[in-house]
Amino acid sequence: MATEAIIAIAACIAVLGTGIGAAIGIGRATSKAVESAARQPEAAGSILKILVLGASLVEATAVYALVVALILLLIR
Repeated sequence: MATEAIIAIAACIAVLGTGIGAAIGIGRATSKAVESAARQPEAAGSILKILVLGASLVEATAVYALVVALILLLIR
């Protein structure tokens, strides 16, 4: 029973840590993109493209953590 509890706690920490990291990363990237678009409105289109690419990469790491957590929970 103790091993299953440790695995569950590790899975929770993995998802929680990467979820918080992804949220902070996307928040900072979005704030900088808005700031850049406000300074140079003519470059807003290219800034948006880069923002979407960066946000998708950050979200991918959160999804990877979710997959690892599910593997930890389901494979014993």
